[in-house]
Amino acid sequence: MSNPGEQDATPIESVTQLACLLDAGAKSPDRWRIGTEHEKFGFVLPEAANEGRQPWMPPPYAPDGIADILGDLHRQDDGAHWTPIFDDGNLIGLKGVGDAQGSSVSLEPAGQFELSGAPLTDLHETGHEMARHFEAIRPISRALGVGFAPLGFHPIARREDMPWMPKSRYAIMRRYMPQVGTLGLDMMQRTCTVQVNLDFASEADMARKLRVALALQPVATALFANSPFYEGRPNGFMSNRAQVWTDTDNARSGMPLCFFDPAFGFGAYVEWLLDVPMYFVVRDGRILDVAGRSFRSWMKGERQHGLEGLIPTIGDFEDHLTTAFTDVRVKQFLEMRGADAGSPAMMLALSALWVGLLYDDSALAAADALVREQGWAQYAALRAAVPRHGLQAPWAGGTVRDLAARMIEIAASGLRGRAAYDPNGLDETRFLAPLQEIAAGAPTQAEHWLHRYHDAWKGDVTRIFAEAAV
Repeated sequence: MSNPGEQDATPIESVTQLACLLDAGAKSPDRWRIGTEHEKFGFVLPEAANEGRQPWMPPPYAPDGIADILGDLHRQDDGAHWTPIFDDGNLIGLKGVGDAQGSSVSLEPAGQFELSGAPLTDLHETGHEMARHFEAIRPISRALGVGFAPLGFHPIARREDMPWMPKSRYAIMRRYMPQVGTLGLDMMQRTCTVQVNLDFASEADMARKLRVALALQPVATALFANSPFYEGRPNGFMSNRAQVWTDTDNARSGMPLCFFDPAFGFGAYVEWLLDVPMYFVVRDGRILDVAGRSFRSWMKGERQHGLEGLIPTIGDFEDHLTTAFTDVRVKQFLEMRGADAGSPAMMLALSALWVGLLYDDSALAAADALVREQGWAQYAALRAAVPRHGLQAPWAGGTVRDLAARMIEIAASGLRGRAAYDPNGLDETRFLAPLQEIAAGAPTQAEHWLHRYHDAWKGDVTRIFAEAAV
């Protein structure tokens, strides 16, 4: 969402105006960029545990917790890279300046620490950005007795064990989520994801990329599955994070079949989004709770409790865009949202996968042909199967692992076509190596952790924190 004082106050006059807002994100291919966002759980190091801080459990906002890490990160290099973001006097994020321009650090509801990376030219730059981020937070967090582990679902904590960050938006969602699904609070507090944001050249290019990416998102969920534990034990899922999303708030989540319509475009997306219930609006720096209200009715001038006397603006719609939680989200770019957070190599592999599939014409054509081999409803059904079965889920006479192998092969060809080389003459295909190994039969992250649990860990899930730490 926009930060206080940054909203566009232009009044909304029509659906066409909102469709044009999205269309304004279209860019020529030479201006396409890669933005990677990744989250991770904080945990208290055993040597820093005390009566109020249990080992391996999430740190508080303050003291000696998330707020201190944000503050120290801001002060690092005399504030040359970050400017603070406050919510009602509480430090809740950092906006990049200078060399970090275009990036931000933010907090998910239970203090999951997120880097929203800057729009970068190639995956080599993405790798450097990710490494710099971990190098920056590691000494700061360790000094406070905190580590970080990127996992899809918290492996040991109960809901009541998780803290709440002092962000006004999250207070609204915390109240509203249980009304529209049984697992919304788990989504907020106990999940972490990694996503990549990619550009489009036109409305038609957006729609084509959206269809391909949405159809194949369940395959990505299976490939990147990294959450097989629930409150200290396996619970039968490869991606418990993905399972949580099956009953979070289905009016705004999942794989809406209307997105696959041949006539789908910006106007159709706006029409769909106007019927997604609202969460909040921002006025005079305050976030107002209007959860459940209709944006469409507000635009029509119909009476909506909590919105009396307020005129909907472009800024309101831009904030509303952030409350759509589909597996691929449309803004002035496309967000791939189907994967669990994982190791740095796997997080880079996620960006490589989608860049390879969507940023090369020949690869996109091949991916489009691949997904059209089956009906759209079958991909939506696959979404329900992969949280439990992962790559072993049945698909077209084989398994999802077979589909994943074809998908990765196309992505590799797309990355070769991009011909983006690092100083050592290596192209971007090297970032697909972990996925190529999995497609060939190596374990996914979830399968690896389950083997460790039953073997070396002897049933002690807390061992995952040290081994997954970044």
